[in-house]
Amino acid sequence: MYAAERQQRILTVARAAGRVEVLSLADDLAVSPETIRRDLTNLERVGALRRVHGGAIPVERLGFEPSVATRAERFVAEKERIAKLALDLVPEEGTLLLDAGTTTLRLAEALPRDRELTVVTNSLPIAAAVSSNPAIQLYLLGGRFRSRTQAAVGEWSQNMLAELTVDVAFLGTNGVSLARGLTTPDPSEALSKRAMVAAARRCVLLADSSKVGAEHFCRFATLDDIAVVVTDTGLDEDTATDIESLGPEVIRA
Repeated sequence: MYAAERQQRILTVARAAGRVEVLSLADDLAVSPETIRRDLTNLERVGALRRVHGGAIPVERLGFEPSVATRAERFVAEKERIAKLALDLVPEEGTLLLDAGTTTLRLAEALPRDRELTVVTNSLPIAAAVSSNPAIQLYLLGGRFRSRTQAAVGEWSQNMLAELTVDVAFLGTNGVSLARGLTTPDPSEALSKRAMVAAARRCVLLADSSKVGAEHFCRFATLDDIAVVVTDTGLDEDTATDIESLGPEVIRA
């Protein structure tokens, strides 16, 4: 088993069980405890696990929210593929709402320069990415600025969104599960995301497969609020079918 495969197995077990222990993993995977400790260190470095005595805990259980810089370094190839597929869901003209996130940022960077589009966003990185596109009319939502997500959130953005109707909202999420739908750790982020869902005629979720199965503190949408989920091939076909049974189409990049 390659290191990447072993680390993915460790992460899957951690999310299912709530924690992992070095010695148990070493026995199960037939490697030395030192190998497991290196794997846990690597998983902590990319923000997936937090080391504790004797093992590790998935960050979702700790309420830990990685920074934009940390998340931008994870699943880079998958996010690029997701953004490329999501371009097919961008209308020839109309209004887009781009939620803050590293995958939605990839989409913003790839938006065509030959379509008359209006883009509404609460994300400073996304606003910067599209501001030089001459075909785009940009509207930036206000609110309390969260440095961890580089986004304006809370009641100000909620109130602005209440007055808007957009053709398509491209949403990000920290977690998505069959039981809980779309979740995020921060209540003010959830408030803004919930308002985005309400403002859109059609909602598209952009989420790499590591988000599937994760559940965080605040729910902001159910799966039947979403028209399309664009993810990567790390999501198995059975889980994709389970998600589709709750409403959205699933496209795997």
